[in-house]
Amino acid sequence: MIIALFPNTIKKQSIDISRNIIEFLVSQGITVVTEDDDIEALGAMPLSSVDLSAINFIISLGGDGTILRIVHHHPELQVPILAINLGSLGFMADIPIYEIYSSLKNLLEGDFHVQTRIVMDGKSNGSSNFAVNEIVVHRAQNPCLIDLAIYVDNHYLNTFSADGIIIATPSGSTAYSLAAGGPILTPEINAFVLTPISPHTISNRPIVFLPKREIRVEYISAHEPVEVTYDGFPSFSIKTGETLHITRSERSFQLVCMPSHDYFSTLRTKLGWAGKLRT
Repeated sequence: MIIALFPNTIKKQSIDISRNIIEFLVSQGITVVTEDDDIEALGAMPLSSVDLSAINFIISLGGDGTILRIVHHHPELQVPILAINLGSLGFMADIPIYEIYSSLKNLLEGDFHVQTRIVMDGKSNGSSNFAVNEIVVHRAQNPCLIDLAIYVDNHYLNTFSADGIIIATPSGSTAYSLAAGGPILTPEINAFVLTPISPHTISNRPIVFLPKREIRVEYISAHEPVEVTYDGFPSFSIKTGETLHITRSERSFQLVCMPSHDYFSTLRTKLGWAGKLRT
């Protein structure tokens, strides 16, 4: 078995934890690889030394942002990710530090399941990318609201006058979209949610679509170009009259889930919900 380990080296404890993980996995006969720039610090084999198609799992050590960095920096690695949380607010990275070794043992013994989540593609003027969480069209340098006309399968939906819009997957429904007032979609739901960012009209509300729909966003304001980002990574800009096409991707995102974890417990913990079960 080959496992690729990707720590967020900005986190102070990530190097020491990574070394301990590598030592444990190697003692179990596992080959551990990491990014070539980190091999000296971590003591693992370089990623470039193995056939990438032979990698069985990824271990992410950080937070949700670390996961997104991995999938965008290494799009060829479409394998299940075991996500260990070194931060606080992580919905995909839900394995705490104190459960690292029990989770690793579960992984090696096959006591887990893989949750497959949908991904979206965005295309505009020859530029394209994918998003695990969300695609955002934002006003960027414009000091005022922008107008974005939205079409669903070529049917006109609405023109949003807002700071921008967020089109999110269920994975991204607990990220920027949630902060902007969007609903939470549980991971097994195959849907996209469109959430306007600070809309001028209070009646403009989030709307959920089946992913078989194509969402077309046309920038119609006579202002400066607006910015399109994928999972928080700047990608390109679109000018007045240009469009962005969003569809379900042929890619998928795979997350390793442990039997001791459930999504709703993670929600309660991460969002600080104070409700208690009364008997």
